[in-house]
Amino acid sequence: MKTSMRPLAYSAAGIAAALVVWQVLATAKVAGSALPQATTVFGMLAGILGTGTFWSALGSTVGIALFALAVSAVAGVVLGLLVGSFETIRYATLAVLEFLKPVPPIVVLPLAVLVLGPTAQMSLFLVVFGCFLPIVMQTVDGVQGTDPVARDTARSYGMSGTEILFRVVLPSALPYIGTAMRVAAPAALVVTVVAGLLGGGPGLGQSIYQAQAAGDYATLYALVIVLGILGLLFQGATRLAERRVLHWHESYREVVP
Repeated sequence: MKTSMRPLAYSAAGIAAALVVWQVLATAKVAGSALPQATTVFGMLAGILGTGTFWSALGSTVGIALFALAVSAVAGVVLGLLVGSFETIRYATLAVLEFLKPVPPIVVLPLAVLVLGPTAQMSLFLVVFGCFLPIVMQTVDGVQGTDPVARDTARSYGMSGTEILFRVVLPSALPYIGTAMRVAAPAALVVTVVAGLLGGGPGLGQSIYQAQAAGDYATLYALVIVLGILGLLFQGATRLAERRVLHWHESYREVVP
């Protein structure tokens, strides 16, 4: 077996072992009726894949998460560049950003539901609230971490402030932004689901709540499996995008002997 295939084989073996343990525990009724058998769950999963309700909920979840993530990325990078580049803006916003940074989206969920109701707009607001600040702070760190020698060199070549910002500072901050996006992408999915699960927003979170309320545990676990797969896809997509955008960075360049 080639070395490159071993991780895949080990991963497949781990998944198979987990499914066997799940099946055994469910058959032995370790958790009572709340833990359905793996075969029952995957049978239910195959069934709901053929329903329009499922695909509508999936589309709502993915659409809200991606749109809110895009808004957070654009707004967060722009504000981060401004805060990191200008001392006046940094001092004016530092206290507010530091105050909001540790506040999780779940804390403002009741207020969001009260103002916006159980709507897609409420879910969008929560996701942006959860993803925007980490992107801002990482961008600020990237801007402030720019090599001052590179700045001075660009200035000595007659570059304007705007040229330095886009040709020196922004490329220097991109690895920080890439890290923030890699963390924010799964978080956007999680917050979207929580907004539906606890706030009544559209999507798979709402479907999970309805399945739990009806005691339909097979459907509940099937939807959780779908969310796990979505999380892996979001994580993989951000890693691929980061690798493509930062192909020039030393952490992604191939070492030529």
